[in-house]
Amino acid sequence: MSILSPIQFTKGLRRVDIRGDRRQGCRAGGATNPFSSDDILLIMSDGRTALNSTTDGLIHITIPVGMLQCNCSIIGDPDTREALVIDPGDEVTRILDLIGRHKLIVKVIVSTHAHIDHVGGLSKLHQYTGAPVLMHRDDLPLYQAMDEQAAFLGVHPPDLTEVDQLLKEGDVLRWGRFEAQVIHTPGHTQGSVSLYLPQDAGKVTAARTITSVIDETGEKIDIADLLKKTVDPDGIRETEPVPDESELILPRAPQLFSGDTLFAGSIGRTDLWGGSMEQIMNSLRSKLMHLPDETIVHPGHGPVTTIGNERQLNPFLQPE
Repeated sequence: MSILSPIQFTKGLRRVDIRGDRRQGCRAGGATNPFSSDDILLIMSDGRTALNSTTDGLIHITIPVGMLQCNCSIIGDPDTREALVIDPGDEVTRILDLIGRHKLIVKVIVSTHAHIDHVGGLSKLHQYTGAPVLMHRDDLPLYQAMDEQAAFLGVHPPDLTEVDQLLKEGDVLRWGRFEAQVIHTPGHTQGSVSLYLPQDAGKVTAARTITSVIDETGEKIDIADLLKKTVDPDGIRETEPVPDESELILPRAPQLFSGDTLFAGSIGRTDLWGGSMEQIMNSLRSKLMHLPDETIVHPGHGPVTTIGNERQLNPFLQPE
C-alpha cells in the first residue's frame, strides 16, 4: 500500500490556536448539541508505571490510570512548559503531581472518545487547571449517558463537565512549538478521534555553536579548555559555562495517539454503544494505515507500537 502524506486525509486543515481477551476489554475480538467547532477559542511517579521521555525536545509522559488502565498522555513543550493532556480517565491527583513535577501549564484537555475509562477525570482536571475540554460532537450523547456506562461496569458515575469545544476532522491544535492534527476515526465509538503529531512538529533551528575564542595574545583557545581555567590567578572562582542560545532538536518520528481505535496487535472493540466494525475498519484502512510506517502509535491501552508493525503483524489489518 502506498503511503500518503497527512495532507491527503486532512485536506483543508483548520488551525486552532489554543489559549491558555485483548479483543474484548476495550479492544476488538442523541441529545441536541449546542456547541459548534467553529466557536473554538483562539487561545492558546509515585511508584506505579509512568513512561517519561524528555529526549528530542519533547516532554511525553504516559500514565496508566483507573480500573481499566487507560493510558493518559501528557505532552509538553520543554521551552514554553505548555502541555496538552489526552484522556485523563481517572487518578487525577497522580496526573496533577506529574504536571507539577515538570512545571507544566495545561492548555487543553482532549478526549479521544467518551467511554467512562477515558473521561472519568475530565471534570476534576478541568476544575484544577481551567483548561478547556475538547471532544468530537458525535460522542456527546455517549458522554451524557455516563450513568448507563457506570452501571454497566458497576461503578459510581464520575462528575461531568461542560465540553468547551468540539473537534472535527482537520482541526489542528497548537501548544508551545507543537501541533496535533485531529483525525476522526469512528468505529469504536461514533466520535472517536486520533491525534497525529507530524515528524517536524516542534523542530527548531539551532543557533550556531561557538567552540573557540581569541585571547588577548591573538591565540585561539577552545571554549572547553577555557572553562577548565580559573578567571584569574587569585582563584576568585571558576568560570561557569554559558548556556547555548538554543539547542538542536532533531526531527522526531511522527506520533499518533490512537485512543481505542488501534492497539498493538489488535483494534478497538465494536460491540459497545455506537460501535461499528465496518466504520473502524474504514478508519484504519483509509486513514491510519496511510500514515508513515515509522509513526509511533500510543494506544489508549497497552504498549506502544508503530504503523509499520501493525501493517505487517496486526491480524485485523492483513490483506483480505
